[in-house]
Amino acid sequence: AYGYLKVENGIHRLVRISPFDSNAKRHTSFSSVMVSPEVDDDIDITIEDKDIRVDTYRASGAGGQHVNKTESAIRLTHIATNIIVQCQNDRSQHKNKAAAMKMLKSRLYEYEMAKKQAAIDGVEKSEIGWGHQIRSYVMQPYQQVKDTRSNQAFTNVDAILDGDIDKLLEGVLIAQAK
Repeated sequence: AYGYLKVENGIHRLVRISPFDSNAKRHTSFSSVMVSPEVDDDIDITIEDKDIRVDTYRASGAGGQHVNKTESAIRLTHIATNIIVQCQNDRSQHKNKAAAMKMLKSRLYEYEMAKKQAAIDGVEKSEIGWGHQIRSYVMQPYQQVKDTRSNQAFTNVDAILDGDIDKLLEGVLIAQAK
């Protein structure tokens, strides 16, 4: 699934009339998408304690009497690559650290795979920046989804937003293969 969905990495733009705007004006929203692989436990990625910086902080959100009393949220920074992951999903600092380590391993695996692919391609990968959307979803004044990489346009916006993206993904993969 990762090989198929990794083409979704990038900036997605949504144009719609907000249901919360009494003036019924068009609103544009941007979302950054990052698809990363789930690292199989069979793949050995070793992270030593000296290679990471661990920051703890108080988690935000609902927590009742527990919130703001313990520093259960974790932020891990891999010093060599400056990759940062954070987790505050659980009330337990140990569970959050385990989840953050799994995320960090996944990000390091993806980083190494991207380096290998860049070496194969002979091209340095550039960062994705705001204003460089890969796909636009326009719901007003007309309905259209346009992918800028494959130049494909579709009018079934609701179906695509509900997850029917196979044709979009195939179009991008074919365009990238050319």
